[in-house]
Amino acid sequence: MRKLPPLGALRAFEAAARRASFKHAADELHVTPTAVSHQIRLLEDSLGVKLFERQTRKVRLTAAGHQLFPAVRDGLDGMERAVLAVQRSGRSQVATLTSTVAFMARRLAPLAGQFRAAHPDWTLRLDASDQVVDLDHDADAAIRYGSGSYPGLVVEPLFRDRFAPVCSPGLRLASLQDLKQATLVHFEWGPAARDDVRAPVWQQWLAQAGVEVADAQAGLRFTDEIHAVQATIAGQGIGLLSLTLVAEELASGMLVQPFALALESFQYDLVYSERAAQRPATRLLRDWVREMFAG
Repeated sequence: MRKLPPLGALRAFEAAARRASFKHAADELHVTPTAVSHQIRLLEDSLGVKLFERQTRKVRLTAAGHQLFPAVRDGLDGMERAVLAVQRSGRSQVATLTSTVAFMARRLAPLAGQFRAAHPDWTLRLDASDQVVDLDHDADAAIRYGSGSYPGLVVEPLFRDRFAPVCSPGLRLASLQDLKQATLVHFEWGPAARDDVRAPVWQQWLAQAGVEVADAQAGLRFTDEIHAVQATIAGQGIGLLSLTLVAEELASGMLVQPFALALESFQYDLVYSERAAQRPATRLLRDWVREMFAG
């Protein structure tokens, strides 16, 4: 018979050691910090050694804690992999990729059939969300749009986004001066990006182009980026849009980019958890995303 401490105490210890915080461990385990502290105290009493040095806002492993942590972490990781394998056995394999609503609608959804054709034994699950998704449990990988800094995750840069004026060829914009009479289509960035210089707006582009218009904020304003794209495609005005999101319309001639000046913006990255890096689904998505978008 194996003489092991309770699994709950080992889980609390592993989470607290990995996060260097009883509070963060409690959030992950959906219990209170007091409950985590109690479990770790039981474990320390059972082993007869001190595992953490308690500090005001964080905890630090002792020498004994450092000795125990890798074995507990690897053991729990192995249990998780085995449980997932059992859950997936006997049913179709599912690979979940998450990304922003706009990128999902404009770029990933049209490519879903290519994934299925290349991997008929897999089901591709596309999760469109502008919220941060837990990449340990809720998705196998993500294409994120932002600064490129995602602590604790594996990040593989894909490409940087660029914004430029685009419009229907029927508007017949011939010169920068035509912008003074044109209807400008605006996308209103959310609070998190509104004050970031990488979130381009018409005032920024017009200043760099050396064009003065009566009111650079007038025209059509949208809080949803996809709606701004749709209005521009419909010929309602000229939009300062992501060239990534309208790549197919530019290639087909449905939209044109009348002026060469483009503003660099945020970047797209393939992101996944270190713990998920060896999952078959994560490896499959990584190879597919690289083929579709890298370089």
